[in-house]
Amino acid sequence: QVQLVESGGGLVQPGGSLRLSCTASGSIFKINTMGWYRQPPGKERELVATISSEGTTNYADSVKGRFTISRDNPKKTMSLQMNSLRPEDTAVYYCNANILIIDMRRGHPAGDYWGQGTQISVSS
Repeated sequence: QVQLVESGGGLVQPGGSLRLSCTASGSIFKINTMGWYRQPPGKERELVATISSEGTTNYADSVKGRFTISRDNPKKTMSLQMNSLRPEDTAVYYCNANILIIDMRRGHPAGDYWGQGTQISVSS
């Protein structure tokens, strides 16, 4: 019913920039908080940044000042601009969103949805 699709991953040199995008589609009534998470090799998945439907943002300390999260509510998209990339930013990046689906009989229930993930590799 709902899909999140990421794009924009790839290989970049240290100090470089990349921009990730996430597009939501399907039977969507409303999108609440959206966010980016990442899973470095051999580690647990961790929060990168979140953004509320009103635009309030939250960042992991490790990316503050380097990454910027944004969203376009009418287009149901979210982006992550990543600057000054470091080797430790290497990970699979996942898009996440809390979404209310169109279902009047059940009062538009909310659920957490994930994208398939996109690889970011920072290396010289």
